[in-house]
Amino acid sequence: MTILGISAFYHDSAAAIIQDGEVIAAAQEERFTRKKHDPAFPVNAARFCLEYAGRSINEVDAVVFYDKPLLKFERLLETYYAFAPKGLASFMMSMPVWVKEKLFLKKLIWDALDSIEKVDRKKVKLLFPEHHLSHAASAFYPSKYERAAILTIDGVGEWATASICLGEGNKITILKELDFPHSLGLLYSAFTYYCGFKVNSGEYKLMGLAPYGNHGSAEVERYKKIIYDTLIDLKEDGSVFLNQEYFNYATGLRMVYDDKWEKLFGFPRRKSETNLEQCHCDLALAIQEVTEEAVLRLAREAKRLTNADYLCMAGGVALNCVANGKLDNAKIFKQLFIQPAAGDAGGALGAAYAAYHIYYGHERKIDPNKMDALKGSYLGTEHGDSDVLRVARKYRAPYEHYTDEAALLDRVASLIADGNVIGWHQGRMEFGPRALGARSIIADTRNPEMQKKLNLKIKYREGFRPFAPVVAAEDVSEYFEHDDISPYMLIVKPVKQSRIIPYPPNFEGKNLLDKLYFLRSDMPAITHIDYSARLQTVHKETNPRFWNLLQAFKRKTGYSVLVNTSFNVRGEPIVNTPEDSYRCFMRTDMDYLVIGNFIFDKKNQPDWKEKDDWRSEFTLD
Repeated sequence: MTILGISAFYHDSAAAIIQDGEVIAAAQEERFTRKKHDPAFPVNAARFCLEYAGRSINEVDAVVFYDKPLLKFERLLETYYAFAPKGLASFMMSMPVWVKEKLFLKKLIWDALDSIEKVDRKKVKLLFPEHHLSHAASAFYPSKYERAAILTIDGVGEWATASICLGEGNKITILKELDFPHSLGLLYSAFTYYCGFKVNSGEYKLMGLAPYGNHGSAEVERYKKIIYDTLIDLKEDGSVFLNQEYFNYATGLRMVYDDKWEKLFGFPRRKSETNLEQCHCDLALAIQEVTEEAVLRLAREAKRLTNADYLCMAGGVALNCVANGKLDNAKIFKQLFIQPAAGDAGGALGAAYAAYHIYYGHERKIDPNKMDALKGSYLGTEHGDSDVLRVARKYRAPYEHYTDEAALLDRVASLIADGNVIGWHQGRMEFGPRALGARSIIADTRNPEMQKKLNLKIKYREGFRPFAPVVAAEDVSEYFEHDDISPYMLIVKPVKQSRIIPYPPNFEGKNLLDKLYFLRSDMPAITHIDYSARLQTVHKETNPRFWNLLQAFKRKTGYSVLVNTSFNVRGEPIVNTPEDSYRCFMRTDMDYLVIGNFIFDKKNQPDWKEKDDWRSEFTLD
C-alpha cells in the first residue's frame, strides 16, 4: 500500500510518501522553489516523493491532506462572529480567499496533482484527518514505543492549539485538547512579533535571544509578573487562557495591540532590523521561562492521564529545544521522541501515517534495534557524481575528486582543523528545519572567532545567534551534560562543567554586544551565553560518512565534535541541489565546498559574476 501525505496552503508545505508503513521519502516545497516557508501546493516535493518511491500518482492508494479545511472555515466564521464588530478588515481580506479557493480544496488538490500526472479520481482516495491528529501521528507512529503519551502544541489547527493523546499499537486516542483562541504557540509568536522578528519564522531567534536576558533579575521577574497577571492564566494542567483584550490575532491583521503592550512593558514594539536592547533580551527570557513552565505542566498532565513511560512530541512548539531540554531534565518520562519536522511540514508525514494505521487499520512494525523509523530524517533528494560534474562544467569550476573515502575525510578533517569553513553536501537531504549533516556548513568548535565569522561573513545573520554542535553519539557525555541520544538537534543541554570558562563578576551588567564574544569554554563556537548547546548526536547507522568525518577529526585533534549550521544564507531555504550549494558557496566567505566525492577550493574558483544581490533574491526572515 502506498500513501502520499500533503501539507499546504499555510506555511512550510511538504509531501511525504509511505509504502507498507515504511517512510520512503519526504521533502519541503521550499527546497525546490527556493522560497522560504513556501505555502504553495507541494507539486515539486510530491513529484520527487513519487519518483523516489517508483510510483505514478495512479498507483497511490490515497492522497491525504493534513487537516480539515471545512472545520477550519467553521472556526474562522465562529471567531469573527464572536468578536464582531471587530475584525471587519481581516474578515473582508480572508473571506474571498476562502470562498474562491479553500472551500474548493478538493478541486485545488486534484488539479495540482493533475499537473504531475492526470489522476484517476475514482481510483485514488482523498482523505482529510484533523490537524492535531496528523501531528500526533507524525510523532507516535515512527517512534519505537509500543505505548506512549503524545503531546502536540502549535499555534492553531482547525480548533485545537494543543492536545494530549495516548498512542497504543496502531491506535491514537485524543484525551484532552485546548482550543483557539487560547494558544501557547500564538502566545510565543506574539512575543516574537513584539520583539521585531517575523511570525512563523523568527520564533527560534526569540529563543536564541532569551539567554542574553539577565537571569533572575528584577526586570525579568517584573515582565513575568505582567505576563501572568495581565496576559495569561496558566492552569495546573498546562492550559493557557489568553486575555483577548491584548491580542489581535483572532480577527486582526497584527498579533497584538501595540499600544496596550507598550503601556504594559514600557517600550514600543521593536522594528525589524533595528538594534536589540537589554529590554528585548529580558522580555525574551521572560516569555521563554513562561513557555517552559507551560510545557512542563502539559507534560505532567499527559503523564497523569496516560501513566505512559514515554512521550512523543510534535507541533511548532516542539521545536523549542530549550523547553525540550528542561522537559528531559525533569524526568517526567523515561525518554522523549520529538519528530524532526515537528511543524506543519511534518503534518504531511503524519497525515500519511494516520491514513495507513487509522483509516486502513494496518498494524505497526517496530524495530527495537533502531532509534526510530525516520532513517535519521535523511528522506530527501540525493545527487550523484554526474550531477556535480554538470555544475562544475557550467561554472568552469576546478575541483579535486577522490575515489577513496578515507582520503577524502582525512583531507576535510585537516581543512577544518586549520580553521577553514566547509560547505558539506552529502547523501539525501534532511526533512525538517534542521541541517543534520547532509546540507550543512561545518567548522571547528575550538576556534574563538568562528561564531563571529559564521554569523557575519557566511550566514549574514544577527551576531547573537548561537551555533549547534554535532558530536559522535558515543562521545556525547565527554563534552555535554547528557548521556542519551539527540539525533535531530531538538534538545539543549549544558556544556560539560569541566570545559567551561567562568565569566567575570560584572558580566551580567554588560550589554548584549559586550557579552557576545566572551570565551565561554574550550568549544567557544558552539557554547551559548548560558553555557548551553543545541545538541545533535551523529550515529554510524544513519549517517556513516558524517560519523566517519568526526572520527577523522578526532584522530587529528582529540575532538569528535564540530560546528554544524544549515547550508544557506539568511532568508534562503537550505540548499537542495549541487547548483544551489555551489551558488551559496560562491556568494559567501566559505573556504571549501565538499559535494559527494568532490572538493572545491574557493581560492581556485573563477570570479563570481552575478548581477543580482542574494539579499534582494531572498526576503530576510
